[in-house]
Amino acid sequence: MTVGAFQVDHPYHLDPTGRTASTGTDDHVRDMIEQVLFTTPGERVNRPAFGTGLLQMVFAPNSDALAAATRLTVQGNLQQWLGDVIQVQDVTVENEDATLRVTVRYVVRRTQEARTAEFVRET
Repeated sequence: MTVGAFQVDHPYHLDPTGRTASTGTDDHVRDMIEQVLFTTPGERVNRPAFGTGLLQMVFAPNSDALAAATRLTVQGNLQQWLGDVIQVQDVTVENEDATLRVTVRYVVRRTQEARTAEFVRET
């Protein structure tokens, strides 16, 4: 979430002064990617299509077809919701036991800087 030049940190919390915590641009972009990845479609009332449903993958049986479908779903959602902010270069999704690891390589459109972010969730 951006309000002027102020970027709210995710997840929402207060800073040591008791005000809404803010963050830098790089961390804010990473936070936005994380929100798209780990929000379940239907979770947001006014944006029912927002999110990937990625957390459900932890409970699905591993297969090459599932991995390919998940990768395409993640790339498509990142493009749909953050296409004006980032250009997705590559997405890797690994499901091992109860751990889900997603690696996203992307370019920040405003600065043209290449970045890699890794997200790990355990259930």
